[in-house]
Amino acid sequence: MAATVGSLALSGQPASAVTPPREPEVSPFAKPTLPLLVQQAVAALDRHGAHIRHRDLVGLVDFGKASRETRFHVVDVIGGKVVSSHLVSHGSGSDPANSGWVQRFSNDFGSNASSPGAYLTGATYQGKHGRSRRLIGLEEANSAALERGIVIHAASYVSADMAMTQGRIGRSQGCFAFANADIDCILEQVSEGRLLFAAK
Repeated sequence: MAATVGSLALSGQPASAVTPPREPEVSPFAKPTLPLLVQQAVAALDRHGAHIRHRDLVGLVDFGKASRETRFHVVDVIGGKVVSSHLVSHGSGSDPANSGWVQRFSNDFGSNASSPGAYLTGATYQGKHGRSRRLIGLEEANSAALERGIVIHAASYVSADMAMTQGRIGRSQGCFAFANADIDCILEQVSEGRLLFAAK
């Protein structure tokens, strides 16, 4: 009869190999400030669900970070992971001193400022910056986005080289401007009918 230790039988047969436990990967959601952004974005998905057709991927902009940092995240909400992260500009009216940090928001015409809150991503179009995507503001803080021409577009003043050498990237007129090398990825991942959420 086989001896037992606890609930394990010792039958005299060679023990099968035991796979050692793996260290769990650190979730991208564990990064500072990102969990709160994700919570806010999920709440926005619930609030504006009637407008948002695709709820799997969302674009998150952390305007609490400097422009030299990759502060735009495409997040797989269902899978709980960040798909990609990119540099993104803020408006000159949000950073009058060109410090690289958002100081204020505005929804006013002519302010050239960024606006926070939930946006519905609209159709792509060919504009002066090439392929771009329209944005529809869903909240009081960004309700004038479509009329102000706040869109997703590429710009030469957004680049990793500029972020490294100058400590900041250039400013837009309130649009979410990305590096030329990133725009195709952004337009594909943050396609029409999704949520873009910006906060500080």
